[in-house]
Amino acid sequence: MNILSIVCILIGSLFILIAAIGMLRMPDLLMRMHAATKAGTLGTGLILIGVVFHFQKWSVTIEAFLTILFIFITAPIASHLLARAAYFRGIKLAKITITDELKGYYDRKIS
Repeated sequence: MNILSIVCILIGSLFILIAAIGMLRMPDLLMRMHAATKAGTLGTGLILIGVVFHFQKWSVTIEAFLTILFIFITAPIASHLLARAAYFRGIKLAKITITDELKGYYDRKIS
């Protein structure tokens, strides 16, 4: 294993650890999703880049970069849709959330 792959895998693991801590420490659903999506996406990407540096084969490189592309596209979209569904269901925001910027834009009636 070369030093670059070790560094990428360790930094990616650190980002995922930070995401896990954020999931436990954040006060409401939206903040938890933010921590999990941002750090988890970057952490997974760095780990896969570390795998590319370790194996140094074209097949692994192509698969890893396609996986990174897939994760970078789908994770933020899924997080956005989950947050929007939670907002429309009336999930309470944390007390430290100062403003509700969506208030007034959407009717939050549940049909």
